[in-house]
Amino acid sequence: MEIPIIEFLIKVGAGAVAGMCMGIERQIKGKPAGLKTNALVGLASTVFVLVSLLFQGESSTDMTRIIGQIVVGVGFLGAGVIMHRGDERVKGLATAATIWCSAAAGCLAALGLYSELAVFTVLVVTINIVFGYLNKKLTDDVPENNN
Repeated sequence: MEIPIIEFLIKVGAGAVAGMCMGIERQIKGKPAGLKTNALVGLASTVFVLVSLLFQGESSTDMTRIIGQIVVGVGFLGAGVIMHRGDERVKGLATAATIWCSAAAGCLAALGLYSELAVFTVLVVTINIVFGYLNKKLTDDVPENNN
């Protein structure tokens, strides 16, 4: 089975653009994984799911395994942006979660769930912006621990 090139371009484009939308907010905030990383994760996860769809209907194939491996594999990538040094707070959790969301977006794009992809992308960006602002306000008001 072959994927028509126009369908392939639309799906990988949607996955990459969703990743870019999520990554641009991280890029603006100067986080270690921004626009390029999230776009590539969205693109790659789209391609992996599209490859798995080539085996749809085969009796010896478990189509869910590729998506499961994306979830696990991207978790390791996200772990690379999480840092903890000495007494400092753990940093990079939101960036790691955003990378994970970019992978989920790529899965939605590959399945052609474009409305769901748009809603999901807007939610991720909104959560990062709104809760990033709230987090900054809440942590800026907390005095330093001088033990």
